[in-house]
Amino acid sequence: MSHNDLNLPPVKYLPRLEQVWDWMDSEGISLVMLEDASGRRDQSVRWLTGQPGDALLFLSFNRRALLVPWDINLARQFVNEPAIEIAPYTEYGRLPKKAVAAAAKRLGIANGSKIEIPSITPYPSFLDFVGELADFDIICREKGASAEFKRFRTYKDDEEIAIYRKAAEITNGLIDLIEADVKSGKIKTEADAALLIETESRRHGCEGPGFGTLAAGVHRSFAIHAFPQYTFAPFAGPGLSILDFGVRLAGYTTDVTLTFARSLNPQQERLVALVERAYEKCLALAQPGVPASDVGIAIEKLFAKEKKKMPHGLGHGVGLDEHEYPVFRAEKDNEWTLEPGMVFTLEPGLYDPAEGGCRLENDILLTPAGQEVLTKSRIIRL
Repeated sequence: MSHNDLNLPPVKYLPRLEQVWDWMDSEGISLVMLEDASGRRDQSVRWLTGQPGDALLFLSFNRRALLVPWDINLARQFVNEPAIEIAPYTEYGRLPKKAVAAAAKRLGIANGSKIEIPSITPYPSFLDFVGELADFDIICREKGASAEFKRFRTYKDDEEIAIYRKAAEITNGLIDLIEADVKSGKIKTEADAALLIETESRRHGCEGPGFGTLAAGVHRSFAIHAFPQYTFAPFAGPGLSILDFGVRLAGYTTDVTLTFARSLNPQQERLVALVERAYEKCLALAQPGVPASDVGIAIEKLFAKEKKKMPHGLGHGVGLDEHEYPVFRAEKDNEWTLEPGMVFTLEPGLYDPAEGGCRLENDILLTPAGQEVLTKSRIIRL
């Protein structure tokens, strides 16, 4: 199923590139290198080009872009922006330091210019770049290009919002199907639930699950992220079971968590009621103009009154990465303020080694008109 079959608008990459080039002008940087490879994934390469992975991207001060993919045929299928030149990685000996030297020459970068390489470059590799590019000023910094481009990705454009609405529609259909199959007895084990998501996400035109599905039956739901992610243990039996999943559509993932509640004891009922109260409160608070930390603090206080503590953050942005900006940490160093264009999760949860865990997570889009709850995750009582 293609992009067009899903009725998604074509992505406009040039405005994103222009935003990046403007930032480079303000920083006085002549060339930026981004890398999306095994162990060094930077989804900004896909955000700026459409290339789904395994490539170097070079962005120059003179508003040129050079993509160096591992697979040239795949790149020609996915990259259709005329402003982006494409050259196969084999031309550069499949070595990043050789590729950046060749890119500097091809893109007209003058000696002495600033060239920024990825912030996650190990120090020995940084020294290799410096040795290879002795005529340039090599920059490698934590709060540089990679971090700034990730901030740009926090604010979704119209094409990204269209993808999210469609992805949420598919996710919601899966939620309904999972609930029906649990109630009918078709889903009996954790693996049944996880494999259904694997199959149905692809059937609906997705790239697959957004991340490794977490299916935890009553004996494993006490963990925030159960390990292993799923087993052949029974699912949705008496007690609390958790299902955390997403679907990845055109690169973008949803992220929801369902809790299945069956024949609960009083302690488990209290746990569920607290999570539901927390969810309603954070949903009401998470509006444009509100500091994200204020929402996190409010939920911490709600749980503290009941002598409970949530052992993870209240939520996070989603996008091409499962975890993006903004963050909902209650700590004072969280400087994010909620603004239109953000897509994020809210996911209050409580966990007890004896009683199990309960988490409720949905994806929310902020628009100039306010809040749009994209997904329909819920506590499912059996």
